[in-house]
Amino acid sequence: MNIRQITALVWGLIVIVASNTIVTMPTANAESTAQSEVRFTPSQQQIVDRLKTSNVVYLGETHDRLADRQQQLAIIQALFKHNPQLAIGMEMFQRPAQPLLDLYLAGKLSAAELRKQSEFDKRWGFSWESYAPILEFAKANRLPVIALNTPTEITRKAAKQGLESLTPTERQYIPPFDQIDRTNVKYQQMILGSYRQHAGIVSISSKSFDRFYTAQLLWDETMADRVANFAKNNPRHQTIVIAGSSHIIYGYGIPDRVLRRMGNSKFTQKTVLLSGDNLLLQPQVADFIWDRER
Repeated sequence: MNIRQITALVWGLIVIVASNTIVTMPTANAESTAQSEVRFTPSQQQIVDRLKTSNVVYLGETHDRLADRQQQLAIIQALFKHNPQLAIGMEMFQRPAQPLLDLYLAGKLSAAELRKQSEFDKRWGFSWESYAPILEFAKANRLPVIALNTPTEITRKAAKQGLESLTPTERQYIPPFDQIDRTNVKYQQMILGSYRQHAGIVSISSKSFDRFYTAQLLWDETMADRVANFAKNNPRHQTIVIAGSSHIIYGYGIPDRVLRRMGNSKFTQKTVLLSGDNLLLQPQVADFIWDRER
């Protein structure tokens, strides 16, 4: 979910309760993928150089902006050259799709089959074609891809009926309830502001907002849990997380929750905001703002 789409998400849950980066987009052919041309402006190259030593790098996107995907691929390619032990975490795939992603990466499932069987168009809703080159690059270079997201049914049910309504089967796709941290007041206020755009003036303690906010936290904590588990089990890998800006800004969504799980002073993360309109001008919104000069 990106910051421009957060209002739309709020409404959906209420109802249910080109930059200077030049990238030759790769084809399914491994050789052409490896030879994709990537050029950065001097400021972009400085950002990439500072990302190289981070355990996790977050690339915050606007989902309907193709240029964001091109920039993500360019950054991934550059970091891969520095450290081929790379993994890509994607908000676009929900946790039950992990076996399908593994089959695709192993060459046992076609891209078309992955798209269909993961119900990508129904569950994500943004352009498959814009994400496909990233998947193709991962496949060609044998990079793990991590399905990060909570299943849609679980998020919606939590928003409508509360966490207590989830069955044991549904709970296997999310972290334990006691790992859902509600202590970030600034994040709560930010979500409340968006919620009020459709729900009107509601109290922060209202049951409807509490359930919506819980669903948002569930989303963040599930993705953070996936990132942290992979990082713990694969300490030599650098993980690149592709997710909407609203899950990344200020560290409130995923990054702070990953850091809490790692509990390691040597563990490092960096956030890059690729787009986000007014957010680009706000202080401390991310570690880096990608140079989008045309």
